Amino acid sequence: MVSEIRADAVTRHYLIFGLDSAMSHFRLGRQSVERYIRLSKTKNVSDFASRRVLVIGDLHEPFTREGYREHCIKIYEKWQCNEVVFIGDIIDNHFSSFHDTDPDGHSAAAEFELAKTNLDLWHDAFPVAKVCIGNHDSIPDRKGFRAGLSKRWIKSIDEVLNFEGWTYADYFEIDSVQYVHGIGRKARQRGQKDLISIVQGHYHSESYTEHYVGKKAHIWVMQIGCGIDDNAYAMAYGKHFNKSHINCGVVLDNGNVPILEYMDFN
Repeated sequence: MVSEIRADAVTRHYLIFGLDSAMSHFRLGRQSVERYIRLSKTKNVSDFASRRVLVIGDLHEPFTREGYREHCIKIYEKWQCNEVVFIGDIIDNHFSSFHDTDPDGHSAAAEFELAKTNLDLWHDAFPVAKVCIGNHDSIPDRKGFRAGLSKRWIKSIDEVLNFEGWTYADYFEIDSVQYVHGIGRKARQRGQKDLISIVQGHYHSESYTEHYVGKKAHIWVMQIGCGIDDNAYAMAYGKHFNKSHINCGVVLDNGNVPILEYMDFN
C-alpha cells in the first residue's frame, strides 16, 4: 500500500509539473520516478481535475497589497478552480487592535467602510466561498467578551458583511484536508500532531509545503503566506519580522496536490 500511495503522489506531480520537478521534489532519480509511474494505476492528468480549491491568504482589508486580488483571480483561472477558501483575517480591525494602534490612522467607521468596499470586490470575484475566521476577524468579539458583553449584543461577521454565498467557520474540512487560520501552531506542527493534511495562514513571513509519508499514511501541510501591504501603517507591528510571503495556494486532485503560487512584485 505504501508503494501505491507514493506512486500516486509521484505520478500526480510528474503529470502536472514534469519529470525534472518530480525528481527534485521527491529526491528521486529518473529510473525511480519512472518505476513509480509504472506502479501507479492513474496515468491521465484529467483524472486529477475533480475538486480544485483556491486558497486565499490573509487579506487584512483595507490593508491588502495592490494587485493581490488580480493575482488570486489569475490563479483561480489558471487551475480552473471550482471551490474557494479564504484562510482568515479578511478584515484587519486595526482601530481596535490588541497591538498599538496608530493615532493618525483611520477612524473605526472609516476603516470599516474601506474594508467593506474592498471586500465587496472580493465578493464580486468569488461569490461563493468558505471563510475561516481569523484572530483579527474576531477582535470585536474578543473585545466585547473582555468588556463583559453578552454575545446577544454583538453581530456576527456574517451579519456585518451580509455577503450571500459566503459561509464562515473556525475551520473547514474538504477531502480530508483541514483549512484553518492557524492560531497557536504552525502548519507542520499542526499536521504532525493532528495527523491530518493542513492548510493554514496567520504567519505572514512563512510559506511552504511538506509531505509526511508513513507505513500506512501520507499527509501533507501547506503554510500559506498572505496578501498584505507591508508598508501600511496597520502592519507596523511586523516591521522587525521577515518580509511577508505574498502568495495564494491551490489544492488539486481532491485534496492530494498542494501548490503555492507566489505573486510577482518589485
